[in-house]
Amino acid sequence: MTPEELTQTDPLTLAPLLLGQHVASMVDDRRVVLRITEVEAYLGVGEDPGSHAFRGQTPRNSTMFAAGGHLYVYRSYGVHWCGNVVTGPAGSAGGVLLRAGEIVDGRDFAWERRMRTGVARREVDLARGPGRLGTALAFGPDLDGTLLTGDGPVSLLFGSVAPTATIGRSTRTGVAGPGSVRRYRFFLDGDPSVSPHRPVRV
Repeated sequence: MTPEELTQTDPLTLAPLLLGQHVASMVDDRRVVLRITEVEAYLGVGEDPGSHAFRGQTPRNSTMFAAGGHLYVYRSYGVHWCGNVVTGPAGSAGGVLLRAGEIVDGRDFAWERRMRTGVARREVDLARGPGRLGTALAFGPDLDGTLLTGDGPVSLLFGSVAPTATIGRSTRTGVAGPGSVRRYRFFLDGDPSVSPHRPVRV
């Protein structure tokens, strides 16, 4: 399947297929490439209490309702910018949160960005967690709605799919309420860049 076809699938289908793939960010003439190691799937209106789209479309989440293949960027706790791969046909409002990864190109730029927003002592922590990942790739409101399958400032680079035996699955981390019990978190088992699993009780 082509990247365009893959992003038209539902979040639970796309999420494990993103593991091991690369995201390339070209912002301010600085290229940073990340290998995806952890994601979380989020479903659409009325389907998933943990999803931003659960109660319908708003100005904040409108990009989630775009066609698959766009980047949905939102601000978490008023501090960090996080990125999601929008999935499915327009209006379905599915998405896959990029939770963690390994910087494979542009490490110096990633370090510089991370040091501006907080202390980063180890390379493994450069993009370990969705906020850190967003900082390393320079996500911000101006990138919301970027087409990831085109030649824009952020793009998905698809290669070989990770073997099923290497993929772990669990409940979400840091999500409270009814959405916390969904086993929609996927990760490369044993990869040091995967963030700690912090389940929250309903």
